[in-house]
Amino acid sequence: MAQPSQATDGMDSVPALLQRNATRFADKSAYREKEYGIWQCWTWAEAEKEIEALALGLINLGVNEGDFIAIIGQNRPHFYWAMVAAQSVGAIPVPLYQDAAAPEMAYVMDHCGARFAIVQDQEQVDKLIEVQEGLHQLEHMIYVDPRGLRKYDHHKLHRFIDIQEQGRAAYHEWIEDLKARRGRLTYNSVCVMLYTSGTTGKPKGVVLSNRNIIEASKSSSEFDKLTTDEEVLAYLPMAWVGDFIFSIGQAYWCGFCVNCPESPETMQTDLREIGPTYYFAPPRVFETQLTNVMIRMEDAGRVKKWLFDHFMAHARRVGPSILDGKPVSGMDRLKYALGNLFIYGPLKDTLGLGRVRVGYTAGEAIGPEIFDFYRSLGINLKQLYGQTEASVFITLQPDGEVRSDTVGVPAPGVEIKISDTGEVFYRSAGTFEYYYKNPESTASTKDADGWVATGDAGFFEEGSGHLRIIDRAKDVGKMADGRLFAPKYVENKLKFYPNILEAVVFGNGRNACSAFINIDLTAVGNWAERNNIGYASYQELAGHPSVLETIKAHVEEVNRSLADDPMLSHCQVHRFLVLHKELDADDGEMTRTRKVRRSVISEKFDDLLTALYDGSSEIYTTTEVTYEDGRKGAISATLKIVDAKVAPVAAAHKVAAE
Repeated sequence: MAQPSQATDGMDSVPALLQRNATRFADKSAYREKEYGIWQCWTWAEAEKEIEALALGLINLGVNEGDFIAIIGQNRPHFYWAMVAAQSVGAIPVPLYQDAAAPEMAYVMDHCGARFAIVQDQEQVDKLIEVQEGLHQLEHMIYVDPRGLRKYDHHKLHRFIDIQEQGRAAYHEWIEDLKARRGRLTYNSVCVMLYTSGTTGKPKGVVLSNRNIIEASKSSSEFDKLTTDEEVLAYLPMAWVGDFIFSIGQAYWCGFCVNCPESPETMQTDLREIGPTYYFAPPRVFETQLTNVMIRMEDAGRVKKWLFDHFMAHARRVGPSILDGKPVSGMDRLKYALGNLFIYGPLKDTLGLGRVRVGYTAGEAIGPEIFDFYRSLGINLKQLYGQTEASVFITLQPDGEVRSDTVGVPAPGVEIKISDTGEVFYRSAGTFEYYYKNPESTASTKDADGWVATGDAGFFEEGSGHLRIIDRAKDVGKMADGRLFAPKYVENKLKFYPNILEAVVFGNGRNACSAFINIDLTAVGNWAERNNIGYASYQELAGHPSVLETIKAHVEEVNRSLADDPMLSHCQVHRFLVLHKELDADDGEMTRTRKVRRSVISEKFDDLLTALYDGSSEIYTTTEVTYEDGRKGAISATLKIVDAKVAPVAAAHKVAAE
């Protein structure tokens, strides 16, 4: 597949897009940040000056072309400026997850050989100091928030604003060097290096060029008709490719405004204040929002609860059709309009989604019930399928063709093929260049013709041309009788219930499926308070007999739903247990993007998995845990194993499955 050798209009790098925006959209808002309850704003012209000052300061500090600069912090304009400033001087930004433990950061920084790090505050400085003996190449740290750092040794530690001031002071000394470095940037220059989540091993450094980022941003923006008037809320980890595309790639291509919330705790309030027109969230965020809605409705009065249930039932029936412009009777439209006045509109405003014109979810498959709930409210929520290696976009859902069971059609400029084994392959202008220092993985993932193996199993529907993803190829297996086993599909059905935060389903090579379940402490805790049930910990609440009965009812309802599915009716959950701890990235059970590490969980909780299949009614176990400060500890519990009723499968489905 021929790749564009250069961008049109000379826009062949992110810094070049910045220069264009600073002229074309000079007085339009580029960044907003909420601090101490007050929104601050920078125009494109002002942002360009901030980035230029930092870039000059980086040159003054000794940053060379080709250097790697680690970026560690929450979503803040300063860190987006830092990434573009790094690109402007020919360096390569490497954003890291700010909640990663020090050893995780050390691995990435050692692997890429970062000479510089731009971090948020004392917490991140302390993490790097903790592991600095193993980071011999790390020369300088730059921090944004000075609190707590006054008495540190500042020979190699610098304030962000001081580096900018030094850059401004040395303007005439370095400005020609900066212009020369910007001028040497091409479509082939490295734009960013992002590390994969590492579900099956050590994270890999994905090298993305200006071509990858700009072509993906351009085509996806045109697909959804994004304009300079969009508003986005930047709250997802900066180390994740989605945030980079939305908050830098598309923002710089279109020239729209990136809004940074004050903190994770105020995110929902900030979301309501901004009212984004273009919104992205992984399924976990939508699940949490739905849980909070359901909790509030449980506490509502009888009349309000009846109105909500009545109008939501109508919304589920006709809302998606109205959203897609399909025929709906006049009476149904009138009733929906009343529902929008009293229920849907206020609810969307409460969620901060009242102005959303285009919304996306990706990262994991979203439960169809959750997806349909938001679309029934009139929110244009769509699914996309993507990867870090694709600069996000592999498939997109066109307006009017949005469904919960597919991920859409190939994104503009993307080719897709399905192998004989059912694995999905793609190639596009957004396809990554290579894995850093890992030619073996590069060769096994991307062939000489540019085709990339996704690791996902899927197929194209006849007629519609939409792609359906079954599961991760490595997770799709067979039951003992040879029938298909696809755990993610069942897990997403379970996670529709507000009481269930996480589920891990097992069954590969076995006669029946079983599951580990995490309760949602917020939802179940609210139920406990309303019923005057006291508890001292997650563990105590998770083992409460009434909680187990509630989860059992959810599992059995999912089983009845699965019984009607001819492809996966045999994947009903026969037995389950509620884990005594939440699955946690710090304990290695999940990635930083909240993806389950299935093999780690199977090995770590092998005794529990064995008990699910040997007929045990309970099991005593001890598990090592990691506390927030990095200390290790252990928790013990006796877990009840619950048998769930399996729904009968229609004879026609049995024949179809066989």
